[in-house]
Amino acid sequence: METGRRNFLKIGGVCALAVGSLRVANALGKTEAPPKFMANLQALTAKRWAMVIDLKACWERGKPGCRECELACHAIHNVPDIGNPQWEIKWIWTEPYKDVFAGMANPYMPGDVAQKPVMVLCNHCAEAPCVRVCPTQATFKRADGITMMDYHRCIGCRFCMAACPYGARSFNFWEPREYIKTELNPKFPTRDAGVVEKCSFCEERLAAGERPACVEACNKDAKAMYFGDLEDPNSEVRKVLAARYSIRRRPELGTGPGVFYLI
Repeated sequence: METGRRNFLKIGGVCALAVGSLRVANALGKTEAPPKFMANLQALTAKRWAMVIDLKACWERGKPGCRECELACHAIHNVPDIGNPQWEIKWIWTEPYKDVFAGMANPYMPGDVAQKPVMVLCNHCAEAPCVRVCPTQATFKRADGITMMDYHRCIGCRFCMAACPYGARSFNFWEPREYIKTELNPKFPTRDAGVVEKCSFCEERLAAGERPACVEACNKDAKAMYFGDLEDPNSEVRKVLAARYSIRRRPELGTGPGVFYLI
């Protein structure tokens, strides 16, 4: 026992001496600063990312029943297809206009508008209620406005789902890997049962210098989706917002949605 204690003290003394020597050497400028990671020079950056969806273009220029944006998003993010609406996982999907913009319909609007499909996704709110209620900080805000999910920190409490007024979050009740119907994308992590997931504005693609998959897929046909820096007056989103009237979902809640709809 005495020998073990003596060896422990020796090791501790050597470590302390090494740390002290390193500090002295750094102070004297005899050691180089540790290397820093370099950011990808091709990465797309913004002060606050935002998306604009042109409803008229989606309804008139898009193919009937078009789901190109949804298919592209779900394929590259390994979103499972459970096959049951009760447990479905969705990052971007459609809902009828009357449900998306509840309270904004009126009896004099064209009869078919109320049932027309509207693309919905996480709004990446400026004041995101999901972030405030998450007890583990698995949901957090980036400096560029993207509301992120850390799947490893998520404990499955679903407080964020209860707080989100847009229904933009999905919970994995089952092992999701078993329900991935598309070709597995090895560049994006698959999730586990018991965690929440949602749209991330394709933050991994932005880091690689690419726009969100839904925007690229849509622009091949209808060009009904725009993406850019909301705080840059010269960005594409600011230009289309200045040219057309737009609305957001439930702005009266004070969440500051980052998704706009041209009407």
